Amino acid sequence: VAGLGNYGLWGTRHSVGMEVLDQLARQLAVAEGWRVDKRCCADVALATAHGLELVLLKPRRFMNLNGLSVASAAEIYSLGPEDIYLVHDDLDKALGKVAIKLGGSARGHNGVQSCISALHSNEMTRLRIGIGRP
Repeated sequence: VAGLGNYGLWGTRHSVGMEVLDQLARQLAVAEGWRVDKRCCADVALATAHGLELVLLKPRRFMNLNGLSVASAAEIYSLGPEDIYLVHDDLDKALGKVAIKLGGSARGHNGVQSCISALHSNEMTRLRIGIGRP
């Protein structure tokens, strides 16, 4: 599960994917387990939920390069694009509205496009978090 955003720019609308991962880590009781993984240039926490092993990932890059971290982690943890969930902001959804999208285009989202390019696939499931337009 990769939370897309601009690392270090906490509290901004475009980093909502990372904020969601922080909340997920708290709910799964692994919030203290974040560690820097230099192999994929990301903060990583490992968790288990409903018998599934999860890799929580917050890329330590700006949004348009998030895919490099996601692709590196996919290789390290032997994951295919169909195993990856991207959590990201969506300008076209009203603030707080959530939708799940299975594959498809990036719809103009630079972080998703970076993941599609780095993984050579658009099969990732996306959790789109509405941030609305200013």
